[in-house]
Amino acid sequence: MHMIKTNEVTLTNFQWPMGYYNDGIEMGLGKSDKLDFGYLVSEVPASAAGTYTTNKFQAAPTKLTKNTINQDHKLQAVVMNSACANSCTGKQGEQNALTEQQLLSEKLGIDTNLVGVASTGLIGAQLPMDKVTAGIKQLSPHHDDNVTKAVMTTDKHPKQACVQITMGGKKVTITGFAKGSGMIHPKMATMLGFVTTDAGIDGELLQQTLSENVDTTFNQITVDGDTSTNDMVVVMANGKAGAPQLTSTDDADYPTFKNGLHLVLEELAKQIAADGEGATKLVECNVAGAFNDLEGQEVAKAIVGSNLVKAAIFGQDPNWGRIISTIGMTKAHVDVDHVDIEVNGIQMVKDSLGLPFDEKQASDSMGANKVTIDVNLHVGPATGQAWGCDLTYNYVKINASYHT
Repeated sequence: MHMIKTNEVTLTNFQWPMGYYNDGIEMGLGKSDKLDFGYLVSEVPASAAGTYTTNKFQAAPTKLTKNTINQDHKLQAVVMNSACANSCTGKQGEQNALTEQQLLSEKLGIDTNLVGVASTGLIGAQLPMDKVTAGIKQLSPHHDDNVTKAVMTTDKHPKQACVQITMGGKKVTITGFAKGSGMIHPKMATMLGFVTTDAGIDGELLQQTLSENVDTTFNQITVDGDTSTNDMVVVMANGKAGAPQLTSTDDADYPTFKNGLHLVLEELAKQIAADGEGATKLVECNVAGAFNDLEGQEVAKAIVGSNLVKAAIFGQDPNWGRIISTIGMTKAHVDVDHVDIEVNGIQMVKDSLGLPFDEKQASDSMGANKVTIDVNLHVGPATGQAWGCDLTYNYVKINASYHT
């Protein structure tokens, strides 16, 4: 079994928490033969939280789900599709999202205010509601992972993450899945993320916890600098594990839950970055010595988002000048005489001056499926971290023909 441990939290094989079921089916919403429609359901109403795109053209399903969750931070089901974003579709698109919500609520016998809607895919096209209506009728309870595949667009594989923690002597599971490959520059990309847990937690506290952790995970990835109209991350917590309800950050089990949620979000974020359209490698940037955490995050994200840096990494070119110039373009405090840079553990810059290093060794190391850039700004105690990918010929090929 593959396991990763962080802060006493274990990332383990994918499994659903207690009290959830799902389905993913093929409804022919797009051009390819793939799963493209599904739902995720809790057996009971769950506390819910969400974060959403800051793109001004927010898609109809994104707006609807945001408004639904914000009423009392409760949710029981989400219906979702790929191939059609239902974005920039006017009043008809808004009505179609409402119709989806109504149809699923009737199917499950629950209030419409407990149903979220999520869509991803081509912007500007109306949902084929005949297929959507038929699809909702066909959905049935399963405990496999087909829903994680039904939201994929240009993704090469589903993104999944799971942790198990102990709260009040009870085993609690936190499981998430996401889609995202292009248009990834979240300010909550085309990106959707869903996390389920059988922990019990107050809805407002869950919202606070999600928002804090999205800032240091999903909001720290970039593939191409484009923020989609449909980005959304939703968490549902149904309490079915029987652990004590979390109501405050002072609760004894709260740090454990927060660490578990953070690890799931971080793992999904890294999987999205690594699966960027056309990408061949994950790029991680770690910044130390920043003036504050916000500036550390800004510098890290600027580096992984630089097209020049991304192209150099694709070409295995250890050109540290592209890294230092990117740092200089940010608004962060920088000691211009004392910046240090390492790539894959090879120090290339000390006190803002280049050091002699084995360029072939450095280039060879950049052929790995992960490239790590470490930067020290030497202006403060704070840190930052971000993830991205290389920029390849295939990225252009994919996006030159996305619509056609």
